[in-house]
Amino acid sequence: MSVHQCDPLSRETAMTASKSGLWRQTTHQQGQSLRSTARIHAAASWRRVLANGSALAGLLLPTLAHAQASDKAGTPLLTSVDMAGYALVIGVVSAAVFSSILLIRQRNRLESENRDIRSTLSDNQQKISGYHAVIADNSRRIVMWDGQNGKAEFLGQLPADTGAPQSDNEFLALGRWLKPNSASELEKAIEALRSHAKTFDLVVETQRGEVIEVQGRLSGGRALAHFVALNNLRAELAELKIERNRLRSSIATFESLLDSIEQPVWQRDSDGRLTWVNQAYCEAVEASSPDQAIQEGREVLSSLTREKIKASTTPESPFHDTVSTAVRGARTFFDVVDIRGPGGSCGMAIDVSGTEALREELARTLKSHAETLDHLGTPVAIFDGERRLQFYNQAFVALWALEPKFLESKPDNAEILDRLRSANKLPEQLSWKAWKENTLSVYRSLETQTDLWHLPNGQTLRVIASAHPQGGATWVFENLTEQVDLETRYNTLLQVQGETIDHLSEGVAVFGPDGRIQLSNPAFRALWGVTDAETAVGTHIRTIEATCAPSYDRPDGWKAFGKIITSFEDERPSSQGTLELYSGLVLDYAVTPLPNAQTMLTFVNMTDSVRAERALKEKNEALRKADELKNDFVQHVSYELRSPLTNIIGFTDLLKTPTIGPLNERQAEYVDHISTSSSVLLTIVNDILDLATVDAGIMQLDYSEIDLSDLLDDVSMQMTDRLQEGGVTLEIAAASQLGYVIADRQRLKQILIKLLTNAVNFAPDGSVVAMKCWREDTDFVFSVTDKGCGMSEEMLSTVFDRFSTHGKGGKRSGPGLGLSIVQSFVNLHSGKVSIDSAPGLGTTVHCRIPSASVPQAIAAAE
Repeated sequence: MSVHQCDPLSRETAMTASKSGLWRQTTHQQGQSLRSTARIHAAASWRRVLANGSALAGLLLPTLAHAQASDKAGTPLLTSVDMAGYALVIGVVSAAVFSSILLIRQRNRLESENRDIRSTLSDNQQKISGYHAVIADNSRRIVMWDGQNGKAEFLGQLPADTGAPQSDNEFLALGRWLKPNSASELEKAIEALRSHAKTFDLVVETQRGEVIEVQGRLSGGRALAHFVALNNLRAELAELKIERNRLRSSIATFESLLDSIEQPVWQRDSDGRLTWVNQAYCEAVEASSPDQAIQEGREVLSSLTREKIKASTTPESPFHDTVSTAVRGARTFFDVVDIRGPGGSCGMAIDVSGTEALREELARTLKSHAETLDHLGTPVAIFDGERRLQFYNQAFVALWALEPKFLESKPDNAEILDRLRSANKLPEQLSWKAWKENTLSVYRSLETQTDLWHLPNGQTLRVIASAHPQGGATWVFENLTEQVDLETRYNTLLQVQGETIDHLSEGVAVFGPDGRIQLSNPAFRALWGVTDAETAVGTHIRTIEATCAPSYDRPDGWKAFGKIITSFEDERPSSQGTLELYSGLVLDYAVTPLPNAQTMLTFVNMTDSVRAERALKEKNEALRKADELKNDFVQHVSYELRSPLTNIIGFTDLLKTPTIGPLNERQAEYVDHISTSSSVLLTIVNDILDLATVDAGIMQLDYSEIDLSDLLDDVSMQMTDRLQEGGVTLEIAAASQLGYVIADRQRLKQILIKLLTNAVNFAPDGSVVAMKCWREDTDFVFSVTDKGCGMSEEMLSTVFDRFSTHGKGGKRSGPGLGLSIVQSFVNLHSGKVSIDSAPGLGTTVHCRIPSASVPQAIAAAE
């Protein structure tokens, strides 16, 4: 049905609904209510009419019944049909009369209600106009949904300065123009409104910081979201509400956070009573819940600590200190922070027991490190973040010779540098300021700086400055003077060695573990006839082997060298030998292992030496044969001489005997000369035989236990005639008991007689020859001294040579074998003999004869 086909009430309601969908449902309900009221009144009128007719019929029916009864008694007036007809007519007439009366009254009532309804519609029309004006004032917007899946309808607009989109499609994209928290909360509320009919009242914030009130309601099966831009006091109230909610949320978040941490946290009122504690506080005081801890007033801090906090804490000066308390029966250190506000105070206790233990351990470690650094020979200095000296060791003091009082004052690093410069202990710089600034830049850097300082006193220091992450730096002064000196000497030595190797006559080549040559000298290349290019560094030994093959290609040459050099054995053997090249050169080689698995080959040209050796061998063989002939000749001649001499001496002694007959004076003199000369000749022959026996290595010593006192008496008796002949006195200085010595008595006697004879020969007439004898441990030591002419240095160098005669100053000239025999016999006894003499000061001969361990006979070796 269209609007024009409706009655005036319905038409007005339809017009209102066409203007505003919000009030459409309300007007329709009012029209239905009016129509229902009219139908109810009509039905009630008809019921009253029927009721009136029924009442009239009820009045007439008794009369009719009485008439009928009378008729039964007498003559009937009306029949039953007549009575029913009259009753029906009377009922109809009565109903019509009453209906007319009721209809007139109903019409009057309906006209009155119609006037009231029109008045109400007029009032509603005015209200709708007012609502439209309110909606159109650009400060609110309504979004309506018809059912859960219905499309959204929009009424009104929000101000543009709120940041709300004007487009309907963009308006419901709440996350684009509302803050994330507000958008999320509003979306959930709208979903609950549409799905579960749950109304809401929210205050949200736009991206521009504006505040909007949103109300969610249901009306006539529709869901409505009413967005209102708040202004002035309402906006301020809404902002305060948002701020209150934010604060509540923040407080709840912080309380949750504090409940999750391990440090006890508490809050007190102005009287010092607990009002809130976290879970860690409950565990510390062994309470099952925060409420129990608050109600029972369980304290984690001692009363003395609480009084101290109460007395010292002010709003401007919070309490912060480390306190000791008992937690679960164990002593615990807490770092307590307590602040006071207008309504009370709050605090936190951080368990620093581990920190305190670490601090003590750190202190012990630092002390240990300081003691260690103090005993180091390397100077060390540590500066803090303000560049002030905090630690130095004794080596630092010794290096810079700074006063202890100055160092104990913790001077600045720059001040120390200035003082060292004034004492002329730092390197001279072109720009002191720039150098100093660069040196101190370590405090602004995280990198370690290293520099070399060449001090005026000749020392060289490597200065290592390491910055600390927390500020400050450690300075280490490493003395490189010896290292630099050694490095210089090493480099010089390398150069000298290089030059030396290059100028050696021996050929040298060094190979690496891979068989490649590392260096070679010119002599090596000259011996093998190779060039520099053929022995360049890195050339493999196989290539060199092929290059040297024309000179020598036998298996014991370069092939053997290659096996030794490239061998993988742990122990590399050394090798030596001789190679005779095809060119006639004779080379002595040596394979020597070097460190780092390197190997050195050396070649010495022995060609001339080999040739000389061969010649010497030939000459030596000739000399050996000649010596054999000499020894044979000496032995033969000595034997042949000794036999006649023995006969001559024997016949001379025979002539001296009275049984032969008397001799005149001249004959006796001649016989004495013959006897003396024969004795001298026999002595010479015996000496020659002794030396020949020693040289031949066939002399044997006849060891026996000798009484030294008897030996000296025997020697002195035998020297009597010689002493009288020379006019010399013999003085023997010896202990009364010299003891015994194990030696060859005959050879030891010969040594003593040869030395005394030699001394008597050179001693002046009337002088004294002194012989001193003593024992040193088991050795028999003696010396023979004369006051003769002495000997020069040149004579001393040849005094023990055979047939060396120095007849000047001697009474007799001899063959020069006496001292040579003495030296040979002393050496056979493993002893020592030496001579001290100077021209005009006489001569002293010292001898030492060690005592053999057991009597034995040994072969004399040359």
